[in-house]
Amino acid sequence: METSRFDIADYLDSNEMIAEYLNAVLAEGDDSDLITAIGHIAKSIGMTKIAQETGLSRPSLYKALSDGAKPQFETIMKVLRAIGGQIQINSDNLRNNAPQHTNSTPTH
Repeated sequence: METSRFDIADYLDSNEMIAEYLNAVLAEGDDSDLITAIGHIAKSIGMTKIAQETGLSRPSLYKALSDGAKPQFETIMKVLRAIGGQIQINSDNLRNNAPQHTNSTPTH
């Protein structure tokens, strides 16, 4: 019996699946997991298309998004934009250590 190797990129066939996958990795994974996930998404869309949209070469994309790679933040942002993703911060999830601003004026 011959088995084929599982490739998550084969299952990232809709925007909903891509978003769900990336959000799950953001919630539970580390930075290496995130880089690998972005690589899977780029592969599912097509590295040639991502290379054209980012201005990066296909070999450099494969290298930057490979397991254990440490790409520059700029590269990650270019690829995220090319796949249609964006980073958003939800204020409900922020910790309560942000500075609290008041509208009162200091008295002298």
